[in-house]
Amino acid sequence: MTEPVKVLIVDDHAMFRRGVRAELDADPTVTVVADAEDVDTAVAAIGAGTPDVVLLDVHLPGGGGVEVMRRAPGPLFLALSVSDAAEDVIGTIRGGARGYVTKTITGPELVAAIHRVATGDAVFSPRLAGFVLDAFAGAIDVASVDEDLDRLTEREREVMRLIARGYSYKEVARELFISIKTVETHMSSVLRKLQLSSRHELTRWASDRRLL
Repeated sequence: MTEPVKVLIVDDHAMFRRGVRAELDADPTVTVVADAEDVDTAVAAIGAGTPDVVLLDVHLPGGGGVEVMRRAPGPLFLALSVSDAAEDVIGTIRGGARGYVTKTITGPELVAAIHRVATGDAVFSPRLAGFVLDAFAGAIDVASVDEDLDRLTEREREVMRLIARGYSYKEVARELFISIKTVETHMSSVLRKLQLSSRHELTRWASDRRLL
């Protein structure tokens, strides 16, 4: 019998880490060697152990998943994120990940994805594979997307995406647990930085870049 695939779980939500660990612990073909909550603890865990595959959240305190890959190259990285936005998918793959799946994935599907990455395959949730293909085919101007989004803070990106999807300010406030006034402030900043004049223009801008 082959050795189990050794996995490191990196996510800033303790409850989610426990849930993933419980799913993986139920399968004898994988073993969780450690977990980490931010960039520094992830880099330390990779250095202290020898995980075969790192399950990596995209948005982490300390610089995000791409910073983990930059500082601790070696293991194979599989992004496991709630985000299905094109810029996150493309940026993470450019950073070195071998695959990208969303948190709607089932336990058995995640185990299968881990094994595929461990054997050298690239794994994507079906919808996300299109982003990567489009980026390589030139249908998405990746350089432009990165340059524009680099002007926005992470919170501004969250507000931008929800507003562009048609959420009201009140719905955005409820979704992100912030005040309506704060949403308005972020929205004004987003429009100014992107040189747009209305939410209609923002929706078209985001749609053109496959960010919705």
